[in-house]
Amino acid sequence: MGTGEIIKKYENGEIKVVWKPQKCIHSGICVTALPKVYRPEEKPWIKPKEASADALIDQIKKCPSGALGYELNDGSANQAAEISQQTEIQVTAKGPLLIRGELTVTLPDGKIEKKSNATAFCRCGGSRNKPYCDGTHLTLQFDG
Repeated sequence: MGTGEIIKKYENGEIKVVWKPQKCIHSGICVTALPKVYRPEEKPWIKPKEASADALIDQIKKCPSGALGYELNDGSANQAAEISQQTEIQVTAKGPLLIRGELTVTLPDGKIEKKSNATAFCRCGGSRNKPYCDGTHLTLQFDG
């Protein structure tokens, strides 16, 4: 039996953009970077034929929640292979604390989770998925 995680894939023949809506914090970075590709007002909302594979990969690496990933149709690479060895921390205006790199997170119950690429940690206190951001800061109008 699966974990119940929703995974959607959108392809252009060269690359599949993988979107995990439950991880998405709706930062809008994707829409700002590639507005012809990411069109939240339309269905399907991701149109990968509107950009090159390189442009899509570059944008996907900037996704703060890790909700976006990719698969090359030849199977030669994926997002996980692109992780930087350096850990970077960014405090976003009115949003989550973003940590990029490979992480080991120990939860209050002792469970250990491995994270890679970008992980968004809640700063507003309202997330229903603590310690991770779920986008609640947007409805709370968090100003931190």
